[in-house]
Amino acid sequence: MTLPSQTRTPLNSSSTGGALRIWPGVLLCVGVSTFALGIEHVEAGFFGRAWLEALVMAILIGTVIRSLWTPDSRWRPGISFSTKTLLEIAVVLLGASLSAATIAAAGAALLVGIAAVVFVAIGLSYAIGRLLGLPQRMAILVACGNSICGNSAIAAVAPVIGADGDDVAASIAFTAVLGVIVVLCLPLLIPALGLSIHQFGVLSGLTVYAVPQVIAATAPAGAAAIQVGTLVKLVRVLMLGPVVLILSMLSGRLREETDEPAPHVTAGNRPAPKRIAVHHLVPWFIVGFLVMAALRSAGLIPAGFLTPLATVANLLTIVSMAALGLGVDIRSVAKAGPRVTGAVVLSLLALAAISLGLIHLIGVA
Repeated sequence: MTLPSQTRTPLNSSSTGGALRIWPGVLLCVGVSTFALGIEHVEAGFFGRAWLEALVMAILIGTVIRSLWTPDSRWRPGISFSTKTLLEIAVVLLGASLSAATIAAAGAALLVGIAAVVFVAIGLSYAIGRLLGLPQRMAILVACGNSICGNSAIAAVAPVIGADGDDVAASIAFTAVLGVIVVLCLPLLIPALGLSIHQFGVLSGLTVYAVPQVIAATAPAGAAAIQVGTLVKLVRVLMLGPVVLILSMLSGRLREETDEPAPHVTAGNRPAPKRIAVHHLVPWFIVGFLVMAALRSAGLIPAGFLTPLATVANLLTIVSMAALGLGVDIRSVAKAGPRVTGAVVLSLLALAAISLGLIHLIGVA
């Protein structure tokens, strides 16, 4: 999501200072990524193949470091930059690997099915949250985060429904931790469920929280899985617009619910409802991805550029995965409580079941 305008650094001499602030964190992420690439190289030398790709190793190493050490203000700007901006650039460059033939191969049935999965999953996740006793707004955040695109969906939906900071923090903590777990465990379903490469790509795109995490999850299955998974995920992200529009129409009722603490308890923590700008609903990197795919399909990207672009996209994604691991505080899950834990986990399992149902219903080969 695009950062609010008030948080951007003005384009003046202070921009240089802002740029310098990100370098310690960026270099830390690059160091973790280099170590991950080294381990992948050693694996390939000993076993003939890398059982854990650098994308996955970067997450694991970053998570271990974060569990032992909490980065202070010196490191956080660069880690945040690597998590957000570098991965968005990587997604744009990845568009050059997607041709019109791949998009056409997806078929209209799959595209319609993605929209159906999102809305069914939101409804089911919301029901699970309410049955477990979550407040209405918290249940909505969990449902939208799981069903659409994790943190981005939570950040977009929260001001529309007037969710308070505690609800947002708990929801985001789970998307960070579970996102890593899903990336690590999802490839195990290929042999367990007998999935084809195409089926696995669709499943990843429908269940993984963020676009770069889809890339990491599908990397063990190869380029075809990455392309399919990314396309499915981007269509899923585009569903954020209609969902936020519907919630904005219901925002008055949501703010009148009676199962939340009284206003004096939240001490003004709950923001006033807002309407989200269009550019927040359709992130710039999705537009960039589609533009690159269109240029590739039109033959406007020279063939000699495709491999270097893919290499740069892969390296940037590894750096962003290191940053993702460095930002995961596993201990934050324990603070959220068993009801939130149960709601998020059951909602994710429900999404996976719905996604598998779609794959078999429309006959994804």
